[in-house]
Amino acid sequence: MSEQFHDDPLKVAEAWMGEGRPVAVATVVETWGSAPRPVGSHLVIDADSNFEGSVSGGCVEGAVIADALDVIETGEPKMLEFGVADETAWRVGLSCGGRIRVYVERIG
Repeated sequence: MSEQFHDDPLKVAEAWMGEGRPVAVATVVETWGSAPRPVGSHLVIDADSNFEGSVSGGCVEGAVIADALDVIETGEPKMLEFGVADETAWRVGLSCGGRIRVYVERIG
């Protein structure tokens, strides 16, 4: 894959769809406090767990990828929220005091 695609996860998604791969896109839709990635950041995932881009970092992305695989399989979008008020905050690595909301949808 061309290096230019690594700068734009949505171009990666388009290329993967062109190859016939099922693809989900995760988008940061809201942040509060300290958040590692801004609103509008994307992570694209295919059915084989390949991914490009970033919505947070660390274990948050692992959790988003797992949910994205479900979204690819079912076609049902999901809204995910991670943050210190959530019991999963320490487990997924958001101990910095921030929260993020990520929308995951299948495309194509």
